[in-house]
Amino acid sequence: EDVDIPSRRVLITGATGLLGRAVFKDFNENNWNAVGCGYRRAQPRFEQINLLDSIAVHDIIHDFQPHVIVHCAAERRPDVVESQPDAASQLNVAASANLAKEAAGVGAFLIYISTDYVFDGTSPPYKETDVPNPLNLYGKTKLEGEKAVLENNEETAVLRIPVLYGEVERLEESAVTVMFDKVQFSNKSANMDHWQQRFPTNVKDVAAVCRQLAEKRMLDPSIKGTFHWSGNEQMTKYEMACAIADAFNLPSSHLRPITDSPVVGAVRPKNAQLDCSKLEMLGIGQRTPFRAGIRESLWPFLVDKRWRQTVFH
Repeated sequence: EDVDIPSRRVLITGATGLLGRAVFKDFNENNWNAVGCGYRRAQPRFEQINLLDSIAVHDIIHDFQPHVIVHCAAERRPDVVESQPDAASQLNVAASANLAKEAAGVGAFLIYISTDYVFDGTSPPYKETDVPNPLNLYGKTKLEGEKAVLENNEETAVLRIPVLYGEVERLEESAVTVMFDKVQFSNKSANMDHWQQRFPTNVKDVAAVCRQLAEKRMLDPSIKGTFHWSGNEQMTKYEMACAIADAFNLPSSHLRPITDSPVVGAVRPKNAQLDCSKLEMLGIGQRTPFRAGIRESLWPFLVDKRWRQTVFH
């Protein structure tokens, strides 16, 4: 029998990562022919491509001829960027510039995933037109990446997003889910940051935004430039940890709020809230309530499932 392959083609970089997996799944389930590529964790599901290998990148784009490329691959851990600046710059800037050139070569619409960390967090909420001022090297490399893709391909969309969470393979995959063990093991007190204001955002929602943006773009070539998307619940890490405890009926009295700005690691902006009205006015977006999204994400990692089954099932 003939298998019906959808005619709309999308290529996703970083498809093995937290966001990339969600983007791949969303396009795949909505009648797109999706190809994902990754590097270390690619096989057997995804194409193995080193994004620093310009010939390999050229070949896959010319062979597949995607209509849309969603560029999720990045070094997104601020402390790793500080310690490995050259490698981070290669991936976040040079590889992104090359991808934009190759996308232009086949007329593909590139969506470059960027970050709220391009802002210094002193005067939120931030519109797309506000002047970036990144405080850390991660924010600087992502901002340079934005400029590089737009210089090499003006038909690009830059999508800035904040801290992500969702279905993780390991708790360390997200700065939100990594807190779960500290929440669960309530026999020892845990210090939690209660200074930086965050807007945790579900990767499923970002994936839907990418697809909706791509579908609008297929109908309207004026869809390009910079966009913001974010969850709309403002929380510190301490407040997220308390919400996680609440979602699983766990105690939270061992969690200690620390209201001083952190002194270790890369400097973080205090509040880089993104104004998302530009996408909302296009009718694009969805938001999963944090408690529902975090329960779904963390349920597989709950240590003591026995007596809590009754709460959810």
